[in-house]
Formats: sequence, structure tokens, C-alpha cells
Amino acid sequence: MSSRNVSSETGTIATGNSRRTVPYIGRFAPSPTGPLHFGSLLAAVASYLQARSKQGQWLLRVEDIDPPREQPGATEAILRALECYGFEWDGPVRHQSKSRAAHDEAVRSLLEQGQAYPCGCSRRDTAGLPRSSLGTIYPGTCRDGSDADEFAIRIRTDNEPIRYKDGLQGKQVQRLESESGDYIILRRDGLIAYHLAVVVDDHLQRITEIVRGIDLMDSTPRQIWLQRSLGYATPDYSHIPVAVNADGQKLSKNTGAAGISTGEVRPTLVTALAALGQQPPADLAANSLQDIWAWALDHWLIEVLNGQSEISAAHFSLAEDENGLR
Repeated sequence: MSSRNVSSETGTIATGNSRRTVPYIGRFAPSPTGPLHFGSLLAAVASYLQARSKQGQWLLRVEDIDPPREQPGATEAILRALECYGFEWDGPVRHQSKSRAAHDEAVRSLLEQGQAYPCGCSRRDTAGLPRSSLGTIYPGTCRDGSDADEFAIRIRTDNEPIRYKDGLQGKQVQRLESESGDYIILRRDGLIAYHLAVVVDDHLQRITEIVRGIDLMDSTPRQIWLQRSLGYATPDYSHIPVAVNADGQKLSKNTGAAGISTGEVRPTLVTALAALGQQPPADLAANSLQDIWAWALDHWLIEVLNGQSEISAAHFSLAEDENGLR
């Protein structure tokens, strides 16, 4: 396991309408649904260099709260790939599944405060409801109570605009009640929903900035709503462009994205730096892995990604994972 201790540069974090000074803490939080592919590598590199450029900590969290979607051996393969590429994280790897008690406590708190409620609606019940880019717009059918034997837990929303300024994509606004409605924080099958889990774990780890793919940007207002409802601080957000294939689809297991090579990693790392707009010199891959990271840290400018939403992975030649994990 790679880890190290570093001193952290101070930054700011929002708490209600105020901001307080705190050490910089970033994170990378892959889900074990497949190997580390090129799109995931871009998010890892960007979050890592952003944290190190702030003399901050970079934490590694495996988001393993959805067993039906997890792939056997994926966690080990992801950690092995990160080590092969020279990433050094601070402290032990955190497994999100180990935070279940804290997740449950957050749900109980929201229920006790009347900010969440049981919902007995099935997928069939919600199939004909209006939809937005966020999914089904739930109209609050069970807000006044449900006598169903099986139920999910939803958080109440309102239509006041959630506003925040993304570090790369600028001003964002979303009205939750009309764009998503009350959304699920505890599933009918007993599994914690992603939005609740990620908010609780970011709070527990005192994350000050989240650098991740723009495909998750629409989720941010729902997470900010939960942060406010639970009395948590709100970190800064910077959403980097997402890597897409030749058909314009986000690289993922569902679109057949191959795992990155864990053999000769230097060319792939340099390619990732180029994809992130860092303009590495043509001969950088001939240097040691340590020297490549040193160059990357000295030249890191996240600002070159301002306003960019996509990176075409089809423009880059990449070696695939020789271990065959798909």
C-alpha cells in the first residue's frame, strides 16, 4: 500500500453562509465495478496533482456500497494499478462499506427532523412520471405517509435554487423539487444510496475540494442539499471534462472501456497529462516515473480545463490491461 504524510496548505470551506480556513484535503473515490480505465485515470491524476499542488493530502476511498454491481477482484486491480502508476495516498485506504453505521445515523437524523420520509412507491408506480436529465421527477406522493411493508427513504426537497460556482465549469444552478423531486437516500433493498453515502464520507474525511468528472456535476446540487440538511460543510468542486470514445460515449465498463496497462505505465501517464491539457514534452515518457510526476507537479495548471466538457480518448493510443480484467 502506498501512503505518505504531508503538511497541508490551508484553504476555505463553506459552512452555511460563512467560510472557514482548513487544511486542504482531496480524494479519489473509485467504485469496484471494473478495472481502472483511462477516464478513471484522468480523474485520479487531476485530483492527485491538485492536492499535491496545494501541499495537501490526497485520500483514497473505495466506494463499495453496491455489491450487485461490483466485480470480483476489481478493488485489488484498482489499487494495484494506482501503485504501478506511482500514486501515493495519505493514510489507509477507506472502504465506504465500513461507514454504514454513520450512513444509518444520517438517515435516522433526517427522519427525526422530518426532512426525510418512507416511500412505498415501486418502479411500476413511478414509471409514468415526468423525467428530466436527472431521472424521474418524484412528486412527493408519500410525503404525508405510507403504509407499505417495503419502502425506500426519500429526502424532502424544495424549489429554492441551489447555486454554487464550480472551479472549472463556472456558475451552476438547480431547482431540486422541479428537476428531480424528493430523491432516495436509502433504497428498498436496504442499500444506502450514492448521494447519502458520498456526502457522509466526504464529511467524515473532511474533504475540502472534490475534483471529479463532469458526468457527476448534475449530482452536486443534490449533495449540497444533503450537506445543508445534515449541517455539514460544503467543499469546493471542480469537474474535469469526461473522456469519451469514438462514438462520443463516456468511457466506462458499460461502453467497453478497457483497463489501462500496468506494464509500461510511463507512456500512458504522459498521455493522461496531455489529455488534461498539460502539454508534456515529447520525450517526457523516456524519464523515470518519479521524474514524470515531478514535471507534472511543477507544471500543473488545472485552469487549462476551464469550460471543457469532453476529452476524446479516440485521439490517443493506449495499451490495454495485460491482466485481462474487464
